[in-house]
Amino acid sequence: MSKATRILDLARAQGKRIATAESCTGGMVAAALTDIAGSSDVFDCGYVTYSNAAKMRLLGVRPETLERFGAVSEECAAEMAEGALAGSGADIAVSVTGIAGPGGSEFKPEGRVCFALAAKGGATARETIEFGATGRANVRLASTAHALGLLAAALQAD
Repeated sequence: MSKATRILDLARAQGKRIATAESCTGGMVAAALTDIAGSSDVFDCGYVTYSNAAKMRLLGVRPETLERFGAVSEECAAEMAEGALAGSGADIAVSVTGIAGPGGSEFKPEGRVCFALAAKGGATARETIEFGATGRANVRLASTAHALGLLAAALQAD
């Protein structure tokens, strides 16, 4: 059974709906979930907010957060997940924002990806993973797998 199938089964059993908020993965997390027939009963929506303007407009990320911490930060990821939760009919939301590459900087290297998981009635969890400069496709795939893992762990804990 795939990780996405497991997530959908867990959410279905708990009567929970899922939303995603993605930047560097460009909708790959939502695609992994919606590739499975019948996912519409638990997958509510996915936001692909690649630009900072879209993060602010669609997810309510505060300009101050972007100015102080940048789009690739746990603070931004948390606001993305919370915004997806607030703007959807979902009970749980995962967000991804990072630098898939090529490029990056001394302060925010290629392969740095920030994640957050928000759930109704709970605190928002957030973390940063350094995948390294393994190439754009690899960073995106690893980020997608990690985001799915966060959803699975959160749903399994309930």
